[in-house]
Amino acid sequence: MEFHPVPIIILISLAVVVADATVPSDVYWQKVLPNTAMPKALRHLLPEEDEGLGDEAVDVGVGGGGVSVGTGPDGSKYLWWRHHPHHPYHPWHEPFIYRYAASQDQLRDDPNVALFFLEKDLHPSKKLNLHFTKTTSGAKLLPRHVAETIPFSSNEFSDILNRFSVEPGSAEALEMKKTIEECEVPAMEGEDKYCATSLEAMVDYSTSKLGKNVKVMATEVGKEESPQQEFTISPGLTKMVGDKRVVCHGQNYPYAVFHCHASHATKAYLVPMVGADGTKVKAVAACHIDPSKWNPRHLAFQVLKVKPGTVPICHFLPEDHIVWTSK
Repeated sequence: MEFHPVPIIILISLAVVVADATVPSDVYWQKVLPNTAMPKALRHLLPEEDEGLGDEAVDVGVGGGGVSVGTGPDGSKYLWWRHHPHHPYHPWHEPFIYRYAASQDQLRDDPNVALFFLEKDLHPSKKLNLHFTKTTSGAKLLPRHVAETIPFSSNEFSDILNRFSVEPGSAEALEMKKTIEECEVPAMEGEDKYCATSLEAMVDYSTSKLGKNVKVMATEVGKEESPQQEFTISPGLTKMVGDKRVVCHGQNYPYAVFHCHASHATKAYLVPMVGADGTKVKAVAACHIDPSKWNPRHLAFQVLKVKPGTVPICHFLPEDHIVWTSK
């Protein structure tokens, strides 16, 4: 009997893909990035159970809100969303999506206003009035093999609302629609963008742009619910090598979604600072060298009173946003 090696190779490869598809998200991270520490901001979003879906529901919610995934009596998978009352959706566009103009309400009320600054101000002893927050609802990451079964498209929006029992026209529905539409808008000139609906997807996208020898960072605040206050930059400010980054901004959605964009014209800094009340922060700052393609009425230009393309625009990252950079 003559053997046919090609089909055997295909079967082996398929088995490997299936095996990888169902490993826990943190195990996938260790497999792909064995020498890279996962930041706390991502680790806190991992579901308590991430080994697949069995007969019992896998709760990937946060507190009283989030998504639950389980198996119905007929064997079908089902999902439901419990919105957390202490994590309200923001009534403005994500300030780190650069195509949008800021509203007057956003200029007045958005806590992220203080996070924008000019690169010349980035030095030890500089004092900045800042408010570090989480910009999303804190929804958990879904395992990729679960996330990939859920539609994420404007064309299937009615089905998405039905799956999460969200009323059409509600604040939650509008926020979900905005997140999906922002993910579908083409990237600006000079950037590449991608919306990751799982940790595994974020890993794959970021390493495709930077390779696997990477450092992954997020802002860490030493005190929960730190109020807006004056922070002083401490000695030890560090500039990351190179200018190619992947920055992933957390989005409001029933489960964790990250809007990632890769750019060849972004500097990154690790900035230690201390607040007036003693709160210590290890902040991550991104400086965009050429923001000339941003909306002229973007929040940053209005806050800093500069015009597009005249100076680099910098901002500290909120606690639930992630920067990937080559080592």
